[in-house]
Formats: sequence, C-alpha cells, structure tokens
Amino acid sequence: MNQQTILLIGHGSRETSGNLEVEAFADQWRARQPQRRLEVCFIEFAEVLIDEGLDRAARHGGQVVVVPLILNAAGHVKMEIPEHIEHARLRHPEVEFIYCRHLGASEDILAILKRNLRKAMTSLDMPDPRNTGVILLGRGSSDRVANGEVAKMARWLYEDGEHPMVDIAFTGITHPRLESMVQRQARLEMRQIVVLPYYLFTGTLIERIHRQMAGLQSQYPRIRFAQGDYLGFEDEIYAMLERRIDEAAHTQPPVMMECDGCKYREFAADHGHHAHHHA
Repeated sequence: MNQQTILLIGHGSRETSGNLEVEAFADQWRARQPQRRLEVCFIEFAEVLIDEGLDRAARHGGQVVVVPLILNAAGHVKMEIPEHIEHARLRHPEVEFIYCRHLGASEDILAILKRNLRKAMTSLDMPDPRNTGVILLGRGSSDRVANGEVAKMARWLYEDGEHPMVDIAFTGITHPRLESMVQRQARLEMRQIVVLPYYLFTGTLIERIHRQMAGLQSQYPRIRFAQGDYLGFEDEIYAMLERRIDEAAHTQPPVMMECDGCKYREFAADHGHHAHHHA
C-alpha cells in the first residue's frame, strides 16, 4: 500500500550508541523491504520523540502503522504510546492510525536466546550445560505482566535445554537482581554461569552489565562466567515486526494487548494518569 507509513518507536537510551543501533536497524529494514515507507522515533532520550514521529508519518497521509520496537509491554506500550496516538488522531483526522502489538515472548525470541546461549557456551573452557547455570537478565518493570514474560522465556529455555538452573534477574525496578542470583547459583555449586541479556540493543544498562560481570568474576574466581549477546539485528525480529504489521492492518477485530480495554487502563485515562498498574 503506497499510502502506508510505518512508524517504528524505539525506547531510547542516554547512551547514544543505543539510539544509533535502532536507526541502523531501521536502515536494514528499509533495505530488506524497500517498498515500505519507514519513519523512526523514540519514547525518550532522543531528538525525535513520539509526537514528532507521529506528525512526520502523518504528513504522508493515508495510513500510519505504529510499531513499538519493544520486547515487553509495560507503561510505555500500554499507556503512553496509545495516549500520543489519540492526540495525533485529533491533529490529523484525515489519517488512519493503527497500533501494533509489541514483540512479546514467543518462539522467535526463544530461538534467538537459544542461539545466543550456544554462542556463549562456546566461550567457556568446558561447555557442559550440566554444570552451567543460566541467568536471563531483563530490564525490570513495575508491570507484573512484563516481568512475567521474562519468566516465561526462562522457563522455555529450561524446558528446551540441559541446564540444571535457568533463573531470571533484573537490572532495575524490581527483584531479584543479578548479584543475588549469582550468589544463589554459586551456593548450589554451579561451576559456570552464563548471563543472557534480555535486551534488544545496547545502551547504558548493557554497559552496566559489562561492569557487573567484571566485578562478579573477581568476586567468584572459581566460577567461569560468560555473557551472551543482546537480541538486536536478528532475522526473527524483522519477521516478527512484519507479522505484527500484517496482523494489525488485516485482522478484524484488531488483536488486543492484555490490557487494551481493561478497567485499570480506562480509570487511568479518565483520571489523567500516564502509568497503569494492576491491583
């Protein structure tokens, strides 16, 4: 459809390299799908934020498909972006705005995590999963559904592998944290530990993880540590986004997120709140 514009929304990072990776991801998507018109903006920590991104996409007219380049749906995806879209509809009544689902926990994400785990294992002196614990390390959220998606991926990794332990940890907002999970696995006699970042791109938190890993290696000299890659520029991510666009543009009624239309979101909207929590 010539009148369709894709607006890709990244989270945004204080670390410039993180935002540059999102731009590079968009460039690669354009090369893969040259027929698509693609604009990019960010939720925070960037020059082009959501309102400007929506306005830029709307200048082309027709249909704007808003695509959150986000792994787990928390307040930004469930509340903030939809609110900006509603204001954009008022500013551009002639344009149709469609909102896609976030990436979410899925077999595609699992495939990337398993591949990253295998690569990390090859860096160990004794790449034996039977004495190697795994820690899936997410960003962390005040939204229990978003945190639950990390737990879901950890369980799937455990089910599909031979590792005796696959734990979850978070870099902020909620617990457990990486250090406490390493302490637990060390106490349970894991000889090697692989930390898998559950992140799409680099940024300040990825840099923090590098520093934490160096500190943990010093603290536990008898344990061999390995750090996996973040998810980034994998074929599965592009394929998921294409499916999200097709799903949003052609499925009737539209596919809804867990919290679309829920009473908590309606209450927050009615009372002017920009975040939403389940009681």
